[in-house]
Amino acid sequence: MTTRSRRAALAALLTLGLSAPLLGAASVPSTRGRQLPTRGVDESELALPLLAGPYPVGRRVLHLVDRHRADPWVPTAANRKLMVSVSYPARSTGGPPAAYMTVDEAQLLLEARGLSGIVPAVTVAGTRTHAQVFASPASGRFPLVLLSPGFSMPRSTLTALADELAGRGYVVASVDHAYESVGTEFPGGRILTCAACEQVDTPVEEAAAVRGRAADLSFVIDELTSHRSTGVLSCMIDPRRIGVAGHSIGGAAAAATMAVDDRVRAGVDLDGDFFVHPAGAGLGRRPFMMIGADSTHSPDSHDTDWPEAWSHLHGWRRWLTVTGAEHFSFTDLPYLADQLGLSDPAVPLSGVRGWSITRDYVTAFFDLHLRDMPQPILDGPTAAHPEVVFRDRV
Repeated sequence: MTTRSRRAALAALLTLGLSAPLLGAASVPSTRGRQLPTRGVDESELALPLLAGPYPVGRRVLHLVDRHRADPWVPTAANRKLMVSVSYPARSTGGPPAAYMTVDEAQLLLEARGLSGIVPAVTVAGTRTHAQVFASPASGRFPLVLLSPGFSMPRSTLTALADELAGRGYVVASVDHAYESVGTEFPGGRILTCAACEQVDTPVEEAAAVRGRAADLSFVIDELTSHRSTGVLSCMIDPRRIGVAGHSIGGAAAAATMAVDDRVRAGVDLDGDFFVHPAGAGLGRRPFMMIGADSTHSPDSHDTDWPEAWSHLHGWRRWLTVTGAEHFSFTDLPYLADQLGLSDPAVPLSGVRGWSITRDYVTAFFDLHLRDMPQPILDGPTAAHPEVVFRDRV
């Protein structure tokens, strides 16, 4: 791969999800295999970062159907459908590794920006995770954290964060919102593509998408805390300790969910505007953290609603920016791009460093507010994280 093609590939990969339309609305039938077979790691394979927590991590994938809501993007879809990956503290390791995504999903992710001839779908789909399928749950009750990805992005792009939190003692639900990803595979091999990408083009439509995601996340909470729906997983969850976080529009959904659902105690927005106005309203005195790229979410940045949101946050709050970051620095993508030799010299923050910052601040936030563990890293600037700027503190 030439230097020019690598840079072009990275630029395409990192801008994925920033514009619409992306793909057509029709479902795409699957003709290829669903999951990669389990196999050993070699130098050609991608891998997510190793986990730092004390627990092994288990993974289960749920197909949830809200029979009280129609799908907002496809009128012929009678019920709102979601795919949810649940990462959780496990008793022991030894099971087969959980898949990062299916080959079909990876292919659509790459095709959306013309990368299918540069990065093989099997390489992306085969990214090594550190969770085991159907591992036995650990004993005890744990806080629940929900994760919502960026617009058009699959839930898999937040896998490193999900598994890291699970290894530290959280049950984590990563949600794919139907028709809002370039490609999500549902049971039976049916892949739903991004119908929403052709419909969300105005502030009113953006706000509607955020509110729809908030309804999705509240429904996931209902299902995960119901013994009839999720069995042993619900027994692991402490319903008094629930948090939510998201990237881009998923961050907006985190705030919107808190505004309509008092069960959620704390939330994090990773580089996403709020879209719903008044931004940041309705959270009461519950804690909320905004962390984003310095170039787009500093107080003097243009076209961001973070100053408005800040004025409506009345509890514990933080507004952090990361020097040298870009929009996807808070997801798995730059970390994987580094391994592919696709690092962009125009982005000063490496994928490894972006991951370290995201891990340290997000886990500290939830440890403080859902587990009552003091976290000095949230009190102000540190020498260990010089890129992180505290814009204000209360």
